[in-house]
Amino acid sequence: MNALVINCSPVKNGATAEMVNLVAECIQEKYSVKKVCIGDYKVEFCKGCRSCHKNAKCSNFDDDFNSLVLEFEKADVIVSCAPSYWADVPGQYKAFIDRWTPWCNTHEPHAKLSGGKKGYSMVLRTGPGMQECERLIQTIEHFYGHLEIESTDRIGFTSVENKNDLLAHKSEIEAFCSRI
Repeated sequence: MNALVINCSPVKNGATAEMVNLVAECIQEKYSVKKVCIGDYKVEFCKGCRSCHKNAKCSNFDDDFNSLVLEFEKADVIVSCAPSYWADVPGQYKAFIDRWTPWCNTHEPHAKLSGGKKGYSMVLRTGPGMQECERLIQTIEHFYGHLEIESTDRIGFTSVENKNDLLAHKSEIEAFCSRI
């Protein structure tokens, strides 16, 4: 079985990247793990032309988006790890989500990933309130829902400024990963 663990932040060495590393380490005995950082991919912004509503594909761009689609297709499990950027997922990840419109199950025709995928949401923020974490989780789960990826579990962490703050939650992360 394959697991895709996504750093939804463009930062390759911050707290979110550390969370990705901890998840990959925890589940590597159970899954073949692929880690990706959204910042390593060039993903153009959706232009809202709606041509994908007619033919279930977007052919307006020459970027890295389709290589990420292939990673989603190969995965049985997808773990999205996101930090809060102004109370939502980072813009790079949001642009990525927007490009999935051809796969959105709210219109026909639409492209479709293979079934049976499970999605997990892991988020963090620097502030103390959990409400903002819930908002990020809702964004990710909304995305999963339109792709017919089953939202299976979620966790959020507050007051995380850096890797060391995240490491204080290592046992919680390990417990979460045991359910993946």
